[in-house]
Amino acid sequence: MPRAADPRNGPAPRASDRRSRGAAVEAAARAYLLEHGLRDIAANANYRFGELDLVMRDGATVVFVEVRYRRSDRFGGGAASVDLRKRRKLVLAAQAFLLAHPGYADSPCRFDVIEADGDPAQPGLNWLRDAFRADDI
Repeated sequence: MPRAADPRNGPAPRASDRRSRGAAVEAAARAYLLEHGLRDIAANANYRFGELDLVMRDGATVVFVEVRYRRSDRFGGGAASVDLRKRRKLVLAAQAFLLAHPGYADSPCRFDVIEADGDPAQPGLNWLRDAFRADDI
């Protein structure tokens, strides 16, 4: 549902603006993780349960990365928005990914969150490794 205009925040962003901002932030997060030694597997993997922003490898570990952008932390950072409902969706999507890619099924897995804020073209990034576990939900 589109965000209503709020005089404190300016007009509500259009869907195309949100998509381009999201793509820029995900590209920055991907580049950051590549710089830190992770390797690409997939991006924007869509399943009935939800979407996996990035799927990467960290050594032998398959890493499912949720990228969360916030213009400010006024209502909590990006990690705070990965609530129980979102974590369940991510776990189900990760299970679907592993079923579709059986070569990774026996690999250890983890769920990371990249919090991004500020300018979407050059966001500030905070990498939360092992942000949650599938057996925690």
